[in-house]
Amino acid sequence: MQFLRSENSTSDKLVHAQNLMQIATKSLEHQFYQILSKNRDQLDPESVLSALSVSGQSSDRLSSLDDEGVEESKYEDELKRAGENITEMERVSQFPISDLKAIADCMIGCGYGKECTKIYTLIRRSLVDEKLYQLGVKRFKASQIHKMNWEELEPMIKNWLSAVKIAMKTIFTGEKFIYDHVFSAPTTAIRESCFGDVTKGGAMNLFRFPELISKSKKSPERIFRLMELYEALSELWPEIKSIFNIESTSAIKLQALSSLNKLGDSVRIVLSNFESTIQKDSSKTLAVGCGIHPLTRSVMSYISSLGDYSRILSDIITIIHHQTIQHFQNITLQVQSPVIIKHQQSNNIQFIVKRVRTSQLKDLLGDEWVFRQEKKIKQYALNYETMAWTKVFSSLPEKTSSEISPEAAKECFRNFNAAFEEAYMKQTSMVIPDEKLRDAVKISIAKKLVPAYREFYDAYLVMLGGEKNLELLARFGPDDLVNYLSDLFPGTLMLSSSSSSPSLSSSCSSESQGSIRH
Repeated sequence: MQFLRSENSTSDKLVHAQNLMQIATKSLEHQFYQILSKNRDQLDPESVLSALSVSGQSSDRLSSLDDEGVEESKYEDELKRAGENITEMERVSQFPISDLKAIADCMIGCGYGKECTKIYTLIRRSLVDEKLYQLGVKRFKASQIHKMNWEELEPMIKNWLSAVKIAMKTIFTGEKFIYDHVFSAPTTAIRESCFGDVTKGGAMNLFRFPELISKSKKSPERIFRLMELYEALSELWPEIKSIFNIESTSAIKLQALSSLNKLGDSVRIVLSNFESTIQKDSSKTLAVGCGIHPLTRSVMSYISSLGDYSRILSDIITIIHHQTIQHFQNITLQVQSPVIIKHQQSNNIQFIVKRVRTSQLKDLLGDEWVFRQEKKIKQYALNYETMAWTKVFSSLPEKTSSEISPEAAKECFRNFNAAFEEAYMKQTSMVIPDEKLRDAVKISIAKKLVPAYREFYDAYLVMLGGEKNLELLARFGPDDLVNYLSDLFPGTLMLSSSSSSPSLSSSCSSESQGSIRH
């Protein structure tokens, strides 16, 4: 035909040859269609990859034998058997691919590439779509997702997280392998468009789903699913770029990247809204006894869970890790704010530090941050002692003296009794949920109060030895104080809407009446 075209373009033989070419091409089209249709199971992406995996394992074994430098004669039989296994695997799995490649090369070479790729696209696209449908990947409009509640969306997200990994590892990877082998001839525009035509519809729909989810309501509890979607796409991104690496599939990469960016934006918005909510919180609810504020509990529970996603958050919030740390520090500082948890800092900071130590937040915030918070706890404890027990300490004489009058000694006992009873009644309503902090505060008070009172008690009791009803005057012995102090600060947390009593931090106050009964 080429000779006649150049020597005798009007020859009847050229026309006859052209007719024969068309007949042959029709036959090839039919064979191409038959091979693709009848070998669907054999040409299933997962089946092809499984066959390659077995073959690859055998190949790896052969390579390892060579690497070990062992004499070939020693493993001659094993090599022979391995080679036979590979040959058999290639015959079973690649026979259809070899025929498809031969037909594709011929048709494209003869100028019938469009007919060839049309058949291939028709058969393979339906297979890809069918496989994705079997994975539960459905087509949704933005309006449909927007109308769904979270209970409907969450199982769909879980299914997508599983489906996208399978789709990338088997469907698209296997399909790319088959495509690359069938159309391995020099690149043409028709060939380049074929893989895009086969995968574009299913892949675009698959990678569009996270973007649709990112546009749904951005409530705090949804951030975890958003991050899981982000993590899945982020981890698969290198494979996405590798598989969809030609011009006809560039839209697929752009869709995946768009979903990744939109998910990141949504996570940042949720965190920003969460931070703003804490700043604006105007709750008047306080814990009875100035215990741990309910906001502190809920916020720390939330950000402790966020700490488990610290690596993802570092990618989403910023490439610079310390800015992620700063974001969490801002949240924890806002939870500590006296505007929010009013007069409960020591308990609340202790609770925060404990949660940080027992979660991923410790690695995120660092030892220095923990050390600074523990210094705050100690300072608040000292402030509490000063605030709550100053009247008790001041009721004792600065210097015990045997020169004072019995009446003055009696007055000292009366002042101490009243001051201690008042402080005790108030402080028994206070709670310190953390056992370590509770013991530390009680020990600190006891170390300061009991020795000073013992010195006063021993000196002045002798002075008043002849007094009647002495037991009513000297109502508390030094050992009694130890027992009473041990009753302070139960660990049980209760809530109240309007309590205000001396706390570990500063100025909570509540009026309690009654007296200590023996």
